[in-house]
Amino acid sequence: MRSTVKDVAARAGVSPKTVSNVINGTVFVRPETRARVEEALAELDYVPNLGARGLRNGRYGLIALALPDLSTAYSAELAHHFVEEGHARGWGVQIEETAAEPRRERDLLSRARSQLVDGLVLNPVSLEDSAINDEVDVARVPLPPTVLIGEVVQDRTDQVGVDSVLGARHMTEHLLATGRRRIAVVGAPGAIETAAARQRTEGYRQALAAAGVPVDPALEITVPRWTTESAVDGVRAFLDAHDAPDAFFCFTDSMAVGAVSVLWERGLRVPDDLAVAGFDDVVASRYAVPPLTTVAFDLRQLVVTTLDMLAERIADPQRTPRRIMVPHRVVARESTAPVGARRQGPPAG
Repeated sequence: MRSTVKDVAARAGVSPKTVSNVINGTVFVRPETRARVEEALAELDYVPNLGARGLRNGRYGLIALALPDLSTAYSAELAHHFVEEGHARGWGVQIEETAAEPRRERDLLSRARSQLVDGLVLNPVSLEDSAINDEVDVARVPLPPTVLIGEVVQDRTDQVGVDSVLGARHMTEHLLATGRRRIAVVGAPGAIETAAARQRTEGYRQALAAAGVPVDPALEITVPRWTTESAVDGVRAFLDAHDAPDAFFCFTDSMAVGAVSVLWERGLRVPDDLAVAGFDDVVASRYAVPPLTTVAFDLRQLVVTTLDMLAERIADPQRTPRRIMVPHRVVARESTAPVGARRQGPPAG
């Protein structure tokens, strides 16, 4: 038989209420007492009865996070922050990958309606494929507590994101200011369109138009997935058919790493022969060779804001939806050093 709170209390020599306080983390417990309880929990292999907890207070202490592609560096860092910040609030975090299987979003919504999770954080790639677009009658079938992250524009529930149009425009303006004119983008809309691809391409085009640089469709490179591997294939195919551009603006840092790799194998130097820039400022971008210029934003701030909104939504499901944009900035690194500028490499010797 599985151990109960009473069993743990007897082993630790405390009251069942003290055990509950340690498990739930809602009341201060002296460190030495907490240590005894945690040792008893481990010895008895105690597993909390989430069903019973949910019946008592209507909450399971579990939320679900759905991301399009868990294999990317951006998703890995984002999931890390959600788990850490969620645990700090007493929430367990269930993580799901949804890009290849949009029905998984619907499964998560079903679980939330069945009260198996307290709330959802969804990151759909397009409104058309998202489960939140399935039920248009909000009054008849309201969403469970849900917060969206990312670029998909909707008005059904709360949302936290980054202004991808403005971010891409700012990056393109930065590349133009370094003397580049023939700027290719990697990740433009193709057979599979996403909200992020549309918005970042729009920002890129806006910057070109403002600078009087004609838009060249040949410079808008499409890839099936926003991954390093897809970017490698896309950049190779582009260079096989065209002269090298002045710069590659990749819509994620992971794709930018792939572009740099292809340029290295072709004998092209970054930034001497052409520039490369990314988006997201993942940790790896700071240690790439050369370090990548990127559109940066505070990923932890995005997560904290999202979980704050989710907590508010759980407490008040009828609250008017809000949309919050996290500030961004262009972080200029060695990969986009101005044309003719002396490179700042490591010291010789």
